[in-house]
Amino acid sequence: MKHFSIFFSVNKHKPWIETSYHGVITENMDTVLLDPPLVALDKDAPLPLVSPSLSFLGEICAFNIYGQDAPFEAVVLNRTSGEGVLRASTPVDCEIQKEYTFIIQAYDCGAGPSGADWKKSHKAVVHIQVDDVNEFSPLFREPLYKASVTEGKIYDSILQVEAWDQDCSPQYSQICNYEIVTAGTPFAIDRNGNIRNTERLSYDKQQSYEIMVTAFDCGQKRAKEDVPVHIEVKPVCKPGWQGWNKRVDYEPGTGSKQLFPKMHLETCGGPLSGVKAMVELQTNHIGKGCDRETYSEKSLQKLCGAASGSTDLLPAPSPSTNWTASLLTDSGRDSDLIYRFDGRQAANVPDHVVPQNLTDQFTLATWMKHGPTPGLRAEKETLLCNSDKTEMNRHHYSLYVHNCRLVFLLRRDFTQVDTFRPAEFHWKLEQICDKEWHYYVINVEFPAVTLFVDGVTYEPYLVTDDWPIHASKIDTQLTVGACWQGQSASERASMPTPRFTQYFHGSLSGLTIRPGRIETQKVISCLQACKEGLDINSLESLAKDIKFHFNPAQSVLVVEGEDVDSINTAMTKVSYINSRQFPTPGLRRLHITTTVQCFGEDTCLSIPDIKAVVMVLQPSEPQITITGSNRLVRPAGDLRGPLGVAPFKELYITSTVMKGDARRPGVMELMHNLDYCDVLVIGDELNPERESLEIHHSALLGKHLDATNSTSGISIYGVDSMAHYEQALRQVRYRNWRPAALSERRFRLTCSELNGRYTSNEFNLEVSVLHHSAPVEHVNHMAAQPQYMRPVHHPLMIHTINSHMSAGAPPAATVVIVVCIAALVVIVVIGVYRIHATHQEGSREDEDEVKEPEAEWDNSALTITVNPMEAAAGEEVRAEEHEEEEEDEELVGGGTSAESDNSDEEEREDDSGGRKDVEERKQKGKLEWDSSSMAY
Repeated sequence: MKHFSIFFSVNKHKPWIETSYHGVITENMDTVLLDPPLVALDKDAPLPLVSPSLSFLGEICAFNIYGQDAPFEAVVLNRTSGEGVLRASTPVDCEIQKEYTFIIQAYDCGAGPSGADWKKSHKAVVHIQVDDVNEFSPLFREPLYKASVTEGKIYDSILQVEAWDQDCSPQYSQICNYEIVTAGTPFAIDRNGNIRNTERLSYDKQQSYEIMVTAFDCGQKRAKEDVPVHIEVKPVCKPGWQGWNKRVDYEPGTGSKQLFPKMHLETCGGPLSGVKAMVELQTNHIGKGCDRETYSEKSLQKLCGAASGSTDLLPAPSPSTNWTASLLTDSGRDSDLIYRFDGRQAANVPDHVVPQNLTDQFTLATWMKHGPTPGLRAEKETLLCNSDKTEMNRHHYSLYVHNCRLVFLLRRDFTQVDTFRPAEFHWKLEQICDKEWHYYVINVEFPAVTLFVDGVTYEPYLVTDDWPIHASKIDTQLTVGACWQGQSASERASMPTPRFTQYFHGSLSGLTIRPGRIETQKVISCLQACKEGLDINSLESLAKDIKFHFNPAQSVLVVEGEDVDSINTAMTKVSYINSRQFPTPGLRRLHITTTVQCFGEDTCLSIPDIKAVVMVLQPSEPQITITGSNRLVRPAGDLRGPLGVAPFKELYITSTVMKGDARRPGVMELMHNLDYCDVLVIGDELNPERESLEIHHSALLGKHLDATNSTSGISIYGVDSMAHYEQALRQVRYRNWRPAALSERRFRLTCSELNGRYTSNEFNLEVSVLHHSAPVEHVNHMAAQPQYMRPVHHPLMIHTINSHMSAGAPPAATVVIVVCIAALVVIVVIGVYRIHATHQEGSREDEDEVKEPEAEWDNSALTITVNPMEAAAGEEVRAEEHEEEEEDEELVGGGTSAESDNSDEEEREDDSGGRKDVEERKQKGKLEWDSSSMAY
């Protein structure tokens, strides 16, 4: 008992530690830095001399931690000094727990080696803070941000983006900066994520923006993914048309095309009482004011049904119409013939062209483009003038512009009227000096004169009277572009050469005069009609309150309505149409003006005008091709026939266009009209005394075709189909009633569409004459005879042998020779008669060759069969009766001419009777020929 008490009293002090500790640990690390350091003290001193077991006195054996789920442990580093260390027993994550608080106590080693009777210190509080590591990148709270702004405004903040960070510390969890990644945008962002615009936005310039934004935490770690921001620009509500395109492409041949299929009127919600929109198609730069047919004046008049007999005073220059060769032409008008007068040139129309039979009824027509000329308003500008050629300077009739007024002068002769009568007719119109193309027609029914401008009638505002012109024997001169100034004797002395005066400044086209007839309103409208214009599709679908009307040219459309929706529907139906198969390509301008009325007010909204264009694309150019036989061989007898030969009987006209693209090109046949075909004679011109190239009037009946011919060839003109031109050309006849001196005739055929805009290939044809006069020409026939021809001894050889024999033959032989010659003469006469009958049959067959094409082939075959006999007979006749042969040729020629003169009467004979006679002659001729063939 005494020993135990002594031992117990030896370990009398408790360990000592600080009352509190503060520590810091970095997440994902295990060492804790404590302040103050972990040290336990014990005042007991070791007593190794008393007992070895007492050597542990004053040492610290352990630190114990008390706390719920504290992931720490305390370890004694030096038992003697009492130093220890605090460390994490498991990984510490700041994002899970930022700090820990627990209790720690120190334990000494007790009084013995077994640790019995150990003492523990007081409890100390330990507060541990977990230091954060910047291990996470910022994240945006939304995957996409959207906002909208109104154009023209500057915003302090359009929208705010927000990012966050999973790190636990303020240093790493806070977002310190935002940045716009997309370059070149009119936006900026501050450190709080507010986006603003740096300039005023325009809806017309750009309707929306997409920018990319990133974020940085305070540790300058960037967001792993940038966020997109969509900003939509909304237009300021401006009244006006919306949803229309500035350019509309028009493909030729597609008919009517809508111009504004999605257009609507924005009125910003204001109540309206009415809307009026005017759509104007501006085509002044196309052709003569719009896209019209560019056929020649004659072809257009024929197409429109105008009366024949008009004279073209401004034709295209040619050898026969050379008076326009010196005038200036405007060649850039899509094959449209336009003459430009600059005040220095004019043309005298030849006397043989000038109509000499002007009566109380006639028509003047022309296209004119004229503007005011500075300094020349007081001078007359003459379009057309008929004045004295010499001696005097009287104007019989003229058309001129004076002070932007159109004046027509008509002075009658005393032989026609002898009283004071109307002589000058004045019109004052804006069109005369507006520098635009207009079509002027003056219908004269003396004393009344009516002017049509673009199909609209205008009466003269002033008519002045004058005395008639005294009759004289002075010739007159018709002049275009100025007036011819005749001279008296005194004037000729001072100025020897006549001169022009009152020059015209402007452009003219299609100047014609038609005596004896006035033009109808229908024809005038047709001649000046535009082939392009505005249109409205589906009229039945328009609302009842919609009103609309066009101008005569359909270049201006006015649409009126009370309801905006009805106006929108009507405007979507507005279309462009071009009825030409090959329209003039290029731009056509569109101009829309709009007036809006509100209740109780005249106008309440200002609607901006619209300017757009219609682009007419280039049409596919047709390739016109003429094909057929290039050589025609006919016997001379066919050319002498009453109808001659048809050189172009096997003619074909086709037209093709290229379709598809470069990868898949293709050719497509196209049907379209032609406006002329010219057959020109190559080489020497035709000799009217022995040959002709003509077409009968009946071949043109039922077609829009006419024809003129001369010694240079024949021209068929008029706007008609290729099929009708084929039919007409196949009936062109070439005759030569003296073909003895002719071996061949060559012709060249070309066709045109749109007055030479598209031309065909040059088709060359050679007509060869088959003569049967020279015996050497028949050698080949005898060398290679057809199977149906039996060999016949050449009569010329017999005649030659007999001629030699008759020199020294006895009388008996002479008698035999005479008998043979007599028999031969009989055979020749019979052969000539049958040949003539065969030729007559061929002539009849030519009249019906369209119905029976086989007849001509049979006739040619028969002619070839008789060639040997015909040659022999011809040689015999030339040997014995040369002078009679020449007389016969003249008689044959005269008979052919008579047949030609009477061909019209023959064609008017009864068809049934004529066909019956022809059939009888055919059967008779065939039977006679068969029997003669059998006789051989």
